[in-house]
Parts: sequence; C-alpha cells; structure tokens
Amino acid sequence: MGSGTGAQNAGLASFLPETMFWNRLKGALSRTSSTFAEKLSSLFSQRCSHEEKLSALEDLLIAADLGPQGAAAVIATLKKRTFTRDFSLEDAKKALVEVLVPLLVPYERPLASWRQLPKDQPIAFLLTGVNGNGKTTTAAKIAYFLQHQGRPVRLAACDTFRAAAVAQLCHWGQKLDIPVHTAPPGSDAAALAYSAFEATGPGETLLIDTAGRLHTRADLMAELEKIQRVLKKLCPEAPQEALLVLDATTGQEALAQAEVFQGSLGLSGLIVTKLDGTAKGGIIVPLVQKYQIPLRAIGTGESLEDFSSFDAQAFVTALIS
Repeated sequence: MGSGTGAQNAGLASFLPETMFWNRLKGALSRTSSTFAEKLSSLFSQRCSHEEKLSALEDLLIAADLGPQGAAAVIATLKKRTFTRDFSLEDAKKALVEVLVPLLVPYERPLASWRQLPKDQPIAFLLTGVNGNGKTTTAAKIAYFLQHQGRPVRLAACDTFRAAAVAQLCHWGQKLDIPVHTAPPGSDAAALAYSAFEATGPGETLLIDTAGRLHTRADLMAELEKIQRVLKKLCPEAPQEALLVLDATTGQEALAQAEVFQGSLGLSGLIVTKLDGTAKGGIIVPLVQKYQIPLRAIGTGESLEDFSSFDAQAFVTALIS
C-alpha cells in the first residue's frame, strides 16, 4: 500500500469558478457545436418549404446524437409556435434551449452534494467503465474535488492485472498526497477492495478504480458485482456511489454500455469524459433520458480542474452557441 496523509496538497490550485469552467466548456464543445451550427446555418440558407425545413432539422438533431425523443420534442414545439408562419434560425435555437433544458434538469446532481456525505462512517465510490474511458484520471479528479471539501480520501488500485493502471493511480496518489491500496499482480480485486475499505476510517472516502472491461463480458461484469457484495459486508450502504465513466467520443455506443452496467450494479450516477474531443456531445440527452441515471459530472480535459457538475442550461447553451 502506498502512503500519504490524505491532507490537501497546498501546492494545488483551487477549483475553477463555475463561470470560468463553463466559458471553457464552450471552447471544449467547439467540435460538437461548430459541426452542428454549420449544418444548422446551411439548412436555414436553403430555399425550402416549411415542412421540408422541419424534416431536415429533425434529421440534423438525430445526427447530432440528440436522439429521436429530443429531436421530436423540438420539432413538436416549433410546429406549435410556427404552424402558420416560417421560422428562423433563432426560433430553432430558442426551441432547442426551451425543450432540451427541461429534459436534462431532472438529472442534474451537483458535486456539492458530496459535501453532505456522512462523517460518522467510511464511504466507498466504485468507478466502472470500459477500457480507455478515463476512469483512473476521473478517480484523481474526484479525489482532488473531495480534498478541496476537506474530506480525507484513499484510492484502491483494483485493476490488478494491469501494472500500468496501478502505476498511474499511484502517480496520482503521490501527486495528491493520498494513500493508495495495491496488491500483487493478478490478485483478487474484490479482496483488495475489501481490505482497503476495512482500512478506511469514519469520514474518509475510498475511491475504487476497477479494471476497464468490455460490457459484453459476463465474467468481468460478475467480478464487479463481487466487489459490490464484499463492500456491503462491511457497510450495507456501500458503495454509496456506483459511477459509470463514459467516453463522449463513443456516441451511441455509450447507450449500450450504460444499459449493461446499470443492469449489473444499479448505477447511482454517470460521469461523461472527453467532451473536448468529440462532435457527439449531444449523446448526453438520450443517455440520461433512456436510463434515467443522474449525470454526476463531466470532464473536458486531462487536468484536475477540467471537471465540473453538469448544468443543463449551460450545457445546452454551449452546445448550440
């Protein structure tokens, strides 16, 4: 097991103010918004009938990964308002905001709610997802956030078959001055999670970084379920958070991943990463609508500060700006 005090590293900068983060998000979503905006502007520059324009707009919304439900709701709103007249580009943008924001608001879960985590018992966060989705970096970002709330943190490197994953987590543990629980290569991940949680004191949070696994592998999903079971032996409420880390660049594939992990674990939240590198940022809309899982946070880069609560109004505004 690595060592550390769990105290906040005085050399780390504080979190970015929300306004600054969302200004940066507009830039991070530039690939999504620019692709969408170009096609939207092109549509409104064409000479076509009212109905043809509505049909083309619906196709455009679906192509942007907003999903059939979100697209249909926008089109229905426009039909109600503009049935007897043509509608403009600004009408379309306004309808997008007014329709999509209410669809997403019910799934906002601010990171600030973690400030109210119980201080009289140990807390466990289980981070899951397929290979390459950014679980380990996300674990470090969550640790960084909790440190800034004055909450002691531990890390458990439960990807015991990949030395590089353990080394990466140990690197973050050293940088953040956080204890990292490890085990010899090939060790049982559930046993490591159990011993790490057993060592976690009241008021501390254990972040469990699991092995990246294909959601199509039943044996690997069973290992996750085993980790969840052994944690409950120490605390019936554990893990208090079962978080699925999704890569926004995968688009519609994220829906299939969410379905399988939700079925196995009963997820408490989603974290969507890599929004700065995709033209598929709209996938967030059908993702939360279909599975009704809270969206805990979004990531827009590799630095520890590129992490924030999801805000529906700011997200949709950035998406279409």
